Amino acid sequence: MATSFLRAFLRRSRNDSFLFHIRMRANNDGFSPPLVFAREVTPSLCLQSSSFCTAAECDINKGAASSIRLTHYKGPASKSKNKKSPMKSRVNFTKMDPSLLPTVILVGRPNVGKSALFNRLIRRREALVYNTPDSHVTRDIREGVAKLGDLRFKVLDSAGLETEATSGTILSRTTEMTGNVLARTQLAIFLIDVREGLQPLDKDVGKWMRKHAPKVHTVVAMNKSESLDEEGLVAAAAGEAHILGFGDPVAISAETGLGMAELYATILPLLEDYVLQLPNDNKCEDDTSPETEDNSESKIPMQLAIVGRPNVGKSTLLNTLLQEERVLVGPESGLTRDSIRAKFQFEDRTIYLVDTAGWLHRSGQEKGPSSLSVVQTKKNLMRAHVIALVLDGEEIARSRSSMKHDEVIIARQAVEEGRALVVIVNKMDLLRGKRNSLLYEKVLKAVPEEIQTLIPQITGIPVVFISAMEGRGRLEVMHQVVDAYQKWCSRLSTARLNRWLRKVMSRHSWKDQATQPRIKYFTQVKARPPTFVAFLTGKTQLSETDTRFLIKSLKEDFDLGGIPIRIMQRSIPRKTSNSRSGGSIKNASARPRVRSKSDKRFTPSEQLVSP
Repeated sequence: MATSFLRAFLRRSRNDSFLFHIRMRANNDGFSPPLVFAREVTPSLCLQSSSFCTAAECDINKGAASSIRLTHYKGPASKSKNKKSPMKSRVNFTKMDPSLLPTVILVGRPNVGKSALFNRLIRRREALVYNTPDSHVTRDIREGVAKLGDLRFKVLDSAGLETEATSGTILSRTTEMTGNVLARTQLAIFLIDVREGLQPLDKDVGKWMRKHAPKVHTVVAMNKSESLDEEGLVAAAAGEAHILGFGDPVAISAETGLGMAELYATILPLLEDYVLQLPNDNKCEDDTSPETEDNSESKIPMQLAIVGRPNVGKSTLLNTLLQEERVLVGPESGLTRDSIRAKFQFEDRTIYLVDTAGWLHRSGQEKGPSSLSVVQTKKNLMRAHVIALVLDGEEIARSRSSMKHDEVIIARQAVEEGRALVVIVNKMDLLRGKRNSLLYEKVLKAVPEEIQTLIPQITGIPVVFISAMEGRGRLEVMHQVVDAYQKWCSRLSTARLNRWLRKVMSRHSWKDQATQPRIKYFTQVKARPPTFVAFLTGKTQLSETDTRFLIKSLKEDFDLGGIPIRIMQRSIPRKTSNSRSGGSIKNASARPRVRSKSDKRFTPSEQLVSP
């Protein structure tokens, strides 16, 4: 009775900052007092909570314990449990160049928690996590920087491995992509589901790992171990995992954060050995760059989101821009589910590309991963600086319409959020030849005109015609994107704007000169997108026609076409304009006038009173 009570008490106190290890012994008399009552302080990284740990508070070196031990389970970190001092890293990973960090890949069969562990390591919810036993959520390789205490490394989230998949299917292509990425990694974390036990597919994945990555060190992680509270269950699962032949496993829980300190102690020596083999000149970041380069616009990373309806060539365009097979492509519609973020350099400028899932208007009837993909695509649309809207050139020629309803929604939402917009018409290679020459010319002429009609808020939206399959138009796309981004970040001085304003107001035809708004001065208050404020005197305000005239003049005179421009107006009250002259007169008139008296007329009693 008492034993079950204490077990229930320990289960309820998981979220506390202390972990108690109690060993009971039962005898004939009933219940004997505990032999061991050890109290160990666990670092904040190892708290068993559903929330993610913070970035600054998670420091394993300052913790009093180096690992968290489950009941009666002695894993790889049990050898150093008698040491009082915590494990210290021989390498300062926090000051290393991100491009030189070691790479760790997460592998395993489908639905074992790879994406959940990826989110735990990078401390953000980027990868889609959904319980789909009969399907795959992750299909592409997702990359991020893991922060495990003071340890930093690049972590890759891969698709579930199906070693016996039929050739040419999606599963076989994802397995082939994982094998290609596995060759450039230094460590692999092999995840298994400890709740279901060791499955035959786990053994097949282990054989596949030994065949395709014999030189990559592999660590087995028993995920979902938070449910194994009974005595001997974790030890039995660890003994079963030894069959895989990759050494002692680590008991973790990606959902609650259990066992992260033990995982830290296991992979730290392996990553240290790799870093210590690197040249000393490349281990730390170069902070000796001149100040002029730090302040330049090219040092600010640009966020580019590729959006569009399903099966228009977004993933193919991403691979063409990166010039590598980064994401999975194919004839299947809706192949991309996760939004994949990739980094590359173009003309000494850092650009982050985001390949989103096919845009579908959310009707409330989506189920499963598709509903999460719609939400994730909208979030990436809000975070981007420049939005590349991809259209299908072949479909435009057939339907004789440039944009569908969903594509118009994407463009208008981008304009409302103040993002720069670039329209890319893909699959133009299918309209070449003698038969399609007329259609090709009609598409080139009709698309820009129809886009201007459907989106009248912005004039001069750049339209690029490409063929992502053949790789044509890559440089033209990037030049248009960089040009739109520079316009989006442009700033104009107040003196230049006011000189421009006097010329513009003189050539504008006003219906009534008496009701003409009087703009005292015009200034830009922010960029990204360019936002201006017109300060007016009098009661007359700028009408919508006047605002559109000013926006059109700004785009024509300063070459700001293709980006949204915002103009606000403020009225200057008369009190503030005459504050210096009128205020002093008013204060002077408000003071009471006191007649001065000479000293001869003052009486002794009046001299004591101050005027």
